[in-house]
Amino acid sequence: MSSLMAIKVNGRESKAPNLQELLTKYGCNIITRVGFHETSEDKCSMDGIIILQLCGEKSEIESLYNDVKSLNGITAKFIEF
Repeated sequence: MSSLMAIKVNGRESKAPNLQELLTKYGCNIITRVGFHETSEDKCSMDGIIILQLCGEKSEIESLYNDVKSLNGITAKFIEF
């Protein structure tokens, strides 16, 4: 099974460490990881978006999704194809 997951992180500085720990835990299920946040010379957004391309058993993907959703300040959506 292959899936895409979009993760919205509100308050990157405080939320990113817990999210990073989860993404490391499920690292074997992550094919591609791309992150976006608004930045310029005088501004760096505290919110960000991460897009994951996932592989593995449905139960593993669901477990990652549920673990990410349980984090405060972080929302996730995924698409199976």
